[in-house]
Parts: sequence; C-alpha cells; structure tokens
Amino acid sequence: MSETEELRRRIDALKAETDALREQITTTRAVVAVYDRDVAEFRTELRAHGRMLQVLRETQIEQGQDIAQLHTEMSNGFAEADEKFALVLAGIQAIADRLPEAPADASGS
Repeated sequence: MSETEELRRRIDALKAETDALREQITTTRAVVAVYDRDVAEFRTELRAHGRMLQVLRETQIEQGQDIAQLHTEMSNGFAEADEKFALVLAGIQAIADRLPEAPADASGS
C-alpha cells in the first residue's frame, strides 16, 4: 500500500469514527434532555407535595387547637352540671330532713 492510500484509509477511518461520535453525542444530548425534563417534573411534583404537607400541618394544628378548646368547654360543662346536681341533691336532702320519720310500727302488723 502506498503512503497516500494509507493516509486516505486512516482519514476515512477517522471520518467514520467522527460520524459515530457525532451520532453518540446527538443521542446523549437527547437522553440528557429527557432526563432533564423528568427531573424538572419531579422537582415540580416534590414542591407540590411539600406545599400539601405544609397545609396539612397547619390544618392539624388548627384541629388540635379546636380539640383543646372543645375539651376545655366540655370539662367546664361537666363541672357546671356537677354543681347543679349537687344543689339538687342538697335540696332533696333538705326536703327529706323536714319529713317526719315514720313510726317504727305504723303498718299495724
């Protein structure tokens, strides 16, 4: 083989290799673009989940405060009912204390 033919063969081989590398670069860029889009979608979705969790946290805090307030109101209501029942029982006891005692053998037996 002559030197010129050897150079042409090597140039042709380099051109083929360059074409193959360009094709790989094009494919790699396309794959990177797809991955980039996927990552952007995941980030968007992750931000949405984060906002949702923050709203859920705020709702749970509000509900916890509501439950605490209802517990206090319920406790106060039971305390008030206990006081009123105590007054009723005291009134019944006062009435019972004023009633005459029944004779020991009033039934005639």
